[in-house]
Amino acid sequence: MKIVFLDANSVGEDIDFSKYSDFGEFVKYGHSTAEQIPERVCDADVIITNKCLINKDSVGNATHLKLVCVTATGTNNLDKDYLARRGIEWRNVAGYSTESVAQHTFAMLFYLLEKLSYYDAYVKDEKYANDTLFTHFAERFHEINGMTWGIIGLGNIGRRVADIAKAFGANVIYYSTSGKNDQVGYARTDLDTLLKTSDIVSVHAPLTSDTEGLMNANAFRRMKSTAIFINVGRGAIVVEKDLAEALKAGEIAAAGLDVLTEEPMSTDSPFLPIKDSKRLLITPHIAWASVEARHNLMNIIYGQIRGFVNGN
Repeated sequence: MKIVFLDANSVGEDIDFSKYSDFGEFVKYGHSTAEQIPERVCDADVIITNKCLINKDSVGNATHLKLVCVTATGTNNLDKDYLARRGIEWRNVAGYSTESVAQHTFAMLFYLLEKLSYYDAYVKDEKYANDTLFTHFAERFHEINGMTWGIIGLGNIGRRVADIAKAFGANVIYYSTSGKNDQVGYARTDLDTLLKTSDIVSVHAPLTSDTEGLMNANAFRRMKSTAIFINVGRGAIVVEKDLAEALKAGEIAAAGLDVLTEEPMSTDSPFLPIKDSKRLLITPHIAWASVEARHNLMNIIYGQIRGFVNGN
C-alpha cells in the first residue's frame, strides 16, 4: 500500500510519521499545488490531506485510490459525489481539538478582558521602573464571576467552554444554531436575548446556511457596548466589515478572532487598520493546534487507516 500526505506542513513539522510505514510506502509533501497533485497521487492507495481539493481533476488518474483521509472536521474540499461514483471512501476527524480550542478561547478572553497588552507594554516601556506606587491599574478590568457568557453553538467545544466558564462563576446561556440542540444544565435562549444580555459572546458553531453571516451589523448593535466577542468557530459566521465598524464605533468593547473568512488573511482585510490590541486580537487559526491536539489528530488518522485495512 502507498500512502501520500499532500500537505503535511498543515499539521506541523514536529510530528513523527514513522509508524505510517507500517502500511507500506509513506510519502509526505509539505505543500502541494493543484498542478502537482495528479502526478503525486497517481499510484496512491490512500491520500491524506487537510486543504487540498480532491476531485476528478486532482485524482482522476489515481487508479489505485481507495481512501481519502482529511486531517480536519470539515470536508468541503472533497467532491463526495465523485468519490462515491469511484467507490472511494473518505474519513474526517472530529473531537481531537476540544481541549485545545477551549483553552485558546480563554487565552484570548483573558488577554482582552484584563487589558494584558497594555500592562505588558507598561512594564516593558519601563514606566513601572521606579514608579511611585506598587500597583498600576489605569486600565480597568472585571471578574468573570457574575458575568453572563453567551455561547453560540453548544457542541463538544462549546460545552467544554461552558463548563470552564461556569467554574469561574459565569452565568452561561446558549443559542442553538440548528434549533435542535438541548443541553442539560444550561439555559437555551433565542439569539436576540443572548446578544442583549451577555457580557461575553463566543462562537463555537460550524459554518452552515444557518450560521453564515449570523454575526452582522444588526447583531453587533444588539450587544452590550462593554461586551467581548470571540470567534473560534468559522470565519464566515462573521461579516468582517460589520465587526470592524462595530469596534471602531465602540458598539462592543473588544473582539478576539482565531478564524477569518479568508485564510491566510487578505491584504485588504477590514481588520488591518485596527492596531489597538486592547480592542482586537487576531491569531492565525491556531486554536486547534496544541502539540497534544495535533498528535491526537494524526493518531486518529492512523487508526482510521488501520481500520480500513482491517475491513472496518
